[in-house]
Amino acid sequence: MNRKYVFFLFFLVFFCLGCNFKKAEENTNKQNPVANKKETKEEECVPVETSIIQAGEISSYLLLSANLETEQMTDVYPRVQGWIKKIHVEEGDYIEKGNILLELDAQEHELAEKRSQIVYEQSKNACDRCKAMYQKNLKSLEDYEEAKFMEQRAKVEWQQAQLTLSHTKIPAPISGFIGERFRRHGDLVSTADKLLTIINTNEMIAIIHVPERQIQNIYKNQKAFIESDYLKKEKLDAWVKRISPVVDSASGTFRVVVGVQNPQNKLKSGMFVNVHIVLDTHINTILIPKKAIVYENENQYVFLVKDAQAHKTKVIGGYQTATIMESLEGIQAGDQIIIVGQANLKDKSKVKIVPSRI
Repeated sequence: MNRKYVFFLFFLVFFCLGCNFKKAEENTNKQNPVANKKETKEEECVPVETSIIQAGEISSYLLLSANLETEQMTDVYPRVQGWIKKIHVEEGDYIEKGNILLELDAQEHELAEKRSQIVYEQSKNACDRCKAMYQKNLKSLEDYEEAKFMEQRAKVEWQQAQLTLSHTKIPAPISGFIGERFRRHGDLVSTADKLLTIINTNEMIAIIHVPERQIQNIYKNQKAFIESDYLKKEKLDAWVKRISPVVDSASGTFRVVVGVQNPQNKLKSGMFVNVHIVLDTHINTILIPKKAIVYENENQYVFLVKDAQAHKTKVIGGYQTATIMESLEGIQAGDQIIIVGQANLKDKSKVKIVPSRI
């Protein structure tokens, strides 16, 4: 009996204490209703980051990959046989067209040129004497014509000897970099021996193989650009330079050569690049950041901020790149779109715009 009485007393005490605590909390809320309401409101608002929608330009592309090649590359051969006397360039040197690359020993060719000059001068003097005698009827016309023929032949032989002598100095046929040198000082070379390779890197090409279904969309001088991991985010302007008229029956593709200028020598032969050929361009169109898109049941949505609320808006997409997408309807320039914090939002959720962390 005593145990039941004690238990009842404990229960009564705790009950009274609980009622007093609840009453005190209610009194506190009544005393500061504004602060309580503000606290509740802040708890309901979701912090988000936003961006202003703008109109711009976007294109659709045909994306293919290739390795860069040099448009101009030539091997240098001697035009006469001889010993290499001087080498004026080394691998990696840049040279202009016409600069002397190597010199062959020219002694024999100099003697041959001198001998041909003497023969020509003798023939010319003989022709002049024969002409004077012919005019005095001391020589026949046949004699004069023979002397004139000998002079002309000697002149051609002298010119040939001069040309051969000039070939002992080997000029650069194009401007570019020395890619490789195959011979050393003192080597005896013939006209079949490769001396150097010259590479002009001012213009590079990428050879791509385009599916035949795109044949109507590709034309000469069409705009393009290339990207490479080596170039990071830089894009280099390019253009369609040549188009093969023949479709490869085995692969169902046709060959397209894309040119790109390389004045700063950033591009290297053999570099792997992505080639983007511009197929179509939309100007003054609404562009939205792709990171703002929420995917739901195969549909695309974004949240627009109006009156401190997030309004769920369906997006009809058009052309797109890696970071932006064209919106065909439902969004206007100047709209405020949520780009961070939209993942768990619901339509008409209360939001609080916070500064971007970027």
